[in-house]
Amino acid sequence: MAEYDYDVLVIGAGPGGYVAAIRAAQLGLKTACAEGRETLGGTCLNVGCIPSKAMLHASEYFDAAASGTMAKMGIKVKPELDLEAMHGQRKDSVKGLTGGIEFLFKKNKVDWLKGYAQFKDAHSVEVAGKTVTAKNVVIATGSSVTPLPGVEIDNSKGVVVDSTGALELASVPKKMVVIGGGVIGLELGSVWRRLGAEVIVVEFLDQLLPGMDMDVRKEAAKIFKKQGMTLKLSTKVTGVTVKGKKATLTLEPAAGGDAEKLDADVVLVSIGRKPNTEGLGLDEIGLEVNQRSQIETDHDFATKVDGVWAIGDVIPGPMLAHKAEDEGIAVAENIAGLTGIVNHDVIPGVVYTQPEIAGVGLTEEAAKERGAVKVGKFPMLANSRAKTNHEPDGFVKVIADAETDRVLGVWCIASVAGTMIAQAAQAMEFGATSEDIAYTCHAHPTHSEAIKEAAMAVTGKPIHI
Repeated sequence: MAEYDYDVLVIGAGPGGYVAAIRAAQLGLKTACAEGRETLGGTCLNVGCIPSKAMLHASEYFDAAASGTMAKMGIKVKPELDLEAMHGQRKDSVKGLTGGIEFLFKKNKVDWLKGYAQFKDAHSVEVAGKTVTAKNVVIATGSSVTPLPGVEIDNSKGVVVDSTGALELASVPKKMVVIGGGVIGLELGSVWRRLGAEVIVVEFLDQLLPGMDMDVRKEAAKIFKKQGMTLKLSTKVTGVTVKGKKATLTLEPAAGGDAEKLDADVVLVSIGRKPNTEGLGLDEIGLEVNQRSQIETDHDFATKVDGVWAIGDVIPGPMLAHKAEDEGIAVAENIAGLTGIVNHDVIPGVVYTQPEIAGVGLTEEAAKERGAVKVGKFPMLANSRAKTNHEPDGFVKVIADAETDRVLGVWCIASVAGTMIAQAAQAMEFGATSEDIAYTCHAHPTHSEAIKEAAMAVTGKPIHI
């Protein structure tokens, strides 16, 4: 019987990897995690989810004071931006959370192998010049920014940047162009718009937020325009040139047509992310990737190579930290001989703009392709808490099967949509009908009452509209 250094070796310490490592250790498996960054937590904690939320939250306070929102509530202030301090609180948040994972590794006796890993064979991995063996290897290497052909990103210059560079800008740009109308571009564009930048979003498709419900996509565009963003939809970027501290973009209609020039102080390239599957030595173990450079797995997250597993952004599905976390728990439990399951039909997605945008399950368009549906909508303008808080924008939409009334999808735009969507996800996990939600007592006054009212609207009986 083969002897191994570890029962489980996880490659990557992002949300999927570090969770898988901790769960495996909790289940009594001797576990190590290989990570080449100086800190644990992967993209999410270091340069993604966490620092962006720190900047979003801080910029919301600044905007509330600067835009007169606070004055309407009797709080008169004249804010002065201290961008260095704002960056400082972001870094403090990151430091605290990444350090917390290191503490959890020590507490659970997970060995941190500092370095990037490469397969030698299915049970042998080289990390920082040292070969380590494991009975099971979990690939959790995450994703990185998708480059735009012909456009060179140089975060150090601060002119053409990716999401990492957009978090580190030393001053507020006068004009920022965001290439890509997806989640990351809109969130980071929102930060700098609130802090005083003119923000122009260039999106190849005819609507923002691809993959979301069409009602949400259209309403989001109205809200962002009202907030001062310029949206150039159905437009493609054919080139970006940099001269000194300025960039010039060449744009064309997506369907073809005359080109135009657009100058900017900062260009944020945010057209998506790609799996980090290069450099792992997958060819050494006979593991191929699909056309999207993803690793295919079975329902248990096992690859076709015995003893090698994969989770998170490197496998098909939405590139979301919480999806990776759930898969991390599931794969560890499967390795330990338990039953680890992730319901990929109920993975919520959130855009942390103001208001927030969230959804879970099917869009109305996708649901209709499967059969007849009933739809209920309720505007946040009619929600007492939102009205009291001066947060009138948005709505909640519940999509249910016309025959069974089972909830197929829930979509919402509200100041706390990211928190509200958890209720919808849990209801769907238990197979709830719209009637189940409608007859569940909701605390008053809360934003979540809008979910109840939207569920009541499915059968045409909302109370407050």
